[in-house]
Amino acid sequence: MSLEVKKLLKKYGDKVVVNELEFTMEKPGVYALLGTNGAGKTTSIRMMLDMIAKDGGEVLWQGKPLKTSETRIGYLAEERGLYPKYSLMDQLLYFASLKKVPKEEAKKKIRYWSKILELDEYLYPEAALARGRKKKLKPMTADQLSKGNQQKIQLMAALIDDPDLLVFDEPISGLDPVNTDLFKKIIRQEMEKGKYIIMSSHQMATVEEFCEDITILKHGNSVLQGNLNEIKKGYGRVKLEIKCDDDFSEVINEFGLQITEQTPDKTELKVSGEEQARAFLNSLIQKGHQIVRFELREPSLHEIFVETVGGASDEED
Repeated sequence: MSLEVKKLLKKYGDKVVVNELEFTMEKPGVYALLGTNGAGKTTSIRMMLDMIAKDGGEVLWQGKPLKTSETRIGYLAEERGLYPKYSLMDQLLYFASLKKVPKEEAKKKIRYWSKILELDEYLYPEAALARGRKKKLKPMTADQLSKGNQQKIQLMAALIDDPDLLVFDEPISGLDPVNTDLFKKIIRQEMEKGKYIIMSSHQMATVEEFCEDITILKHGNSVLQGNLNEIKKGYGRVKLEIKCDDDFSEVINEFGLQITEQTPDKTELKVSGEEQARAFLNSLIQKGHQIVRFELREPSLHEIFVETVGGASDEED
């Protein structure tokens, strides 16, 4: 199996909002679409899923045009889409029916995911009674849930037919740390099952946890693309993080180094490479400074992202 996006194009009047986006997933894993707000990420995803019309290009799944009616696809949108006044169970069964999951099978899947996502008390009255609720119970509706629990319901809807292709648009946005870890655990499990996953996120640390390959968009254009490890290697190890028990500013001045960040826990310097870092370390030792921490590293995805897009937001996507 493979997923290919070829020259995806979207215009609104004279404005090009996605300019011939291309990427390929030749094997299962997670591919990241990154960019500032309005860079074209969500528009690209919606074109891939035939939610909005393309002005050019195509999306191929297993070498053939991707048809959402014939492919098991799970989509977790950035804009949450539950019906606020309808019962959660009815909505999940309805979403399952749209994906042609038989009702009895859907009920089993809902029971399975409700335990994993810790939603039993909202979906099953007996679970709520077991937690000490004494009032007559009515079916829970979406507007009775927190935003985090609504997000879990929608994740359940996305996973209910065991999709081959998953598309997550800001999957952990707004989640507390406990639920963030839960979502990450589920994403890892889906990766282990051999799923193809497209992820759009502003959480750069999360992207680094999961994604091998990335595309960074700016004003609808692909400005950086490729394997994340290879991209980092291209920058080299030029970030030096150091902490000493005493003041070592004279050594920084001696080498003419630039301080890129300074906190009570560390000083970050930009060096030309490993040779300069070793010379700096030798000078610290010779001058008797008490070194607590010394780490030479490649730039993080966050740093690469900010450098690539220039810190500027696009218009709303």
